[in-house]
Amino acid sequence: MRTTRTIPHTGTTRTVRLLAAAVGLLSATAVAAPSAVAAPAPAPDPSAAPARLAAVGDAVQRTDVNGIAWYVDQAAGRVVVTADDTVPPVAIARIRQAAGSDAATLRIQRTAGTFRPLLAAGAAVYGGQYRCSLGFNVVSGSTYYFLTAGHCGNVASTWYTNSGHTTLIGSTVNSSFPGNDYALVRYDNAALSHSGGFSSAPDAVVGESVKRTGSTSGTHGGTVTGLNATVRYSDGGTVRGMIQTNVCAEPGDSGGPLYDGAKALGITSGGSGDCASGGTTFFQPVNEALAKYGVSVF
Repeated sequence: MRTTRTIPHTGTTRTVRLLAAAVGLLSATAVAAPSAVAAPAPAPDPSAAPARLAAVGDAVQRTDVNGIAWYVDQAAGRVVVTADDTVPPVAIARIRQAAGSDAATLRIQRTAGTFRPLLAAGAAVYGGQYRCSLGFNVVSGSTYYFLTAGHCGNVASTWYTNSGHTTLIGSTVNSSFPGNDYALVRYDNAALSHSGGFSSAPDAVVGESVKRTGSTSGTHGGTVTGLNATVRYSDGGTVRGMIQTNVCAEPGDSGGPLYDGAKALGITSGGSGDCASGGTTFFQPVNEALAKYGVSVF
């Protein structure tokens, strides 16, 4: 499946703890903006109707090109398409052709690396042969859970604090991937603590300064660059409604939290690049998962 790693870190800011094993809520370094694929397209009609842009977005989806993400920037009158290194020029041409007479509304840009869910074998929160990152501790009544990525929940029914699978955390209650990318894990081990630290879970805002923490790369920061993005990973798995950022991430960071201070924003889904070269990353909005499962951050 996908490869990812997760290594427990004690957060230097806010942490979500599993008794003695901490999965830190750390932050990430901003990465360079993707470079344009070709010369800028002619400026689109600033009065481009939402329906027209939505139709262009639908046309991009129908191309079935893997390794791309796209979202509508209504304010700029554009559909922004980001293509990873696996997308050949002929596929870029196919995207432009699919947009037809509205191709001028496209802004196509490149990002280094390959879009993939950031899942890998290793340690931190361990399920089966995989290792992911704890996202947010959540509660419903007197029952405690944590959120992580759906592509993590899909591959493991039981989670542990260590690679030897000797300290139980609990069971996967539900997971959703592709389409969405969130999962809910119940704390079944009463000996484990589960601290909080978040007061709200609002929508992210373009341009917002954010941090992301993962068990592989720790804490890094950057900004939100797009909302309601659709990404089709290199293996063809598609997720929708994502927060797009320039915060770096690496295999094993899947499931980790995206946040702005005490505001819980997203769950790490996937992306490209690494924390040495930067990249483009995507996050499942956490408020959607909270509503789905009837739980709250704390």
